[in-house]
Amino acid sequence: MNTPSRAVLLIEDELKIRRFLRAGFEIHGFSVREAENAVDGLKAATFNAPDLVILDLALPDMPGAEVLERLRSWSNVPVIVLSVTSTEDEKVRLLRAGADDYVVKPFGMAELLARAEAALRRYLRSATRTAVISAGPLSIDLVSRTVFLDKRQMRLTRKEYRLLQILATHLGLVVTHDQLLADIWSGNQRDNIQYLRTLVRKLRQKIEADPNNPRLLVTESGVGYRLHSRIETSPGE
Repeated sequence: MNTPSRAVLLIEDELKIRRFLRAGFEIHGFSVREAENAVDGLKAATFNAPDLVILDLALPDMPGAEVLERLRSWSNVPVIVLSVTSTEDEKVRLLRAGADDYVVKPFGMAELLARAEAALRRYLRSATRTAVISAGPLSIDLVSRTVFLDKRQMRLTRKEYRLLQILATHLGLVVTHDQLLADIWSGNQRDNIQYLRTLVRKLRQKIEADPNNPRLLVTESGVGYRLHSRIETSPGE
């Protein structure tokens, strides 16, 4: 199996800069996704699970600092912010808010790539401690984004993996309906719990020995769902 290329998300409203960044990252083996505003960037981060985010602070629809705050509410993906401001106070504020690095415009592509590689190395080193989460017969590798059931690699859709990823990172804890809907969907869909129930049913068909009597992915009635670290002896809903 080929190792997937590292994916970078560019959240930048200036087309010329996006083209410059895309060319530089693609030459060095990254796959690139672009977003020209904050809303599209947050959607792309949610649905596509990038390995790295390049975030411009001066976006037309939302301050970059707020985008960073929203990302950090659910993701530890490395984020490098781009800004024309070079004051120490601004740098410290963004780094404390969760940015992995701060690059001042104008910048050279070689410097940005070096900083990107360093941020990825730091992230992977820290992630190796909890990179693989075990839940009964399931093994979820958060770095390679692969899932094994009884040592057999599974094929999950993007949303099925995202649901499992969220539950796995909160292993043993209840994740509410509202949190799951907000993290997996956007727009009007995020208010429709039927989408979530359908997705849970589909995932159970792949990971449970008896999907009608789930032991791993269980329902906490009226609240949300929980992924157990081992197969429970009492049935879930």
